[in-house]
Parts: sequence; C-alpha cells; structure tokens
Amino acid sequence: MNIEIHKPELAQRVQAQIQSGHFHDADELIEKALDALDEQATAAAPGTATGAVVLAALQPSPYRDIDLTPPRVKSPLSARIRGIWADMPEDIRAKLPTDGASQHDHYIYGVPKREQ
Repeated sequence: MNIEIHKPELAQRVQAQIQSGHFHDADELIEKALDALDEQATAAAPGTATGAVVLAALQPSPYRDIDLTPPRVKSPLSARIRGIWADMPEDIRAKLPTDGASQHDHYIYGVPKREQ
C-alpha cells in the first residue's frame, strides 16, 4: 500500500519528525500515531472516562492558554475529618466505638482490649 500526502505542511511535519530522529521512517510515525489514537479511544470508552480524559480532550481547544485543571487546596486533616463526621448520619455515629483512640490496637489488630 502506498499512502500519498496531499497537504504540503503535513508532508513537512512528517519529514521534520523523521529528520529529528523521533521516528526512523513514515511507517513508524504512522504506527505510533495510530497506537496513540487507540489508547485515547480506549481511555474514553464508556464507563472508564475520568475527569482527566475530559481535560485532555478539552486541552487541544483554541483556548490552550487557559488552565482547566481545578486548583488543589489542601485542607488540614482535622478539617477533613470534621467534614466527614458532619456528613455522617447520627445512627452510624452511634455504632462507632467510643474508646477507639485508647483501644486502637484492639480495633486495628484484634488484640484483646486493655484495661482502663
């Protein structure tokens, strides 16, 4: 099979990639491009799409200078625990042990409870 490139700018890009040493020949370049396309299609398959896939799809937009990644704000562990505790239903809280900190070996490793 022979493939003919009709766009001069595309032919120049292919030649530049081969001359730069990134690829040995056009066959290798096409193979890598198709592999990347297959990986992208697999990542975007229903049920496996993630926020990262969406961001990756949006980044090639004309607005590349806009960073779409949400800022990561690290909150203290205590604040995260308070948030989890506040969202926890009261009936679940009632089932938690009240001596969890002092008897952590019992709850983590199953050793007998220590006398208090």
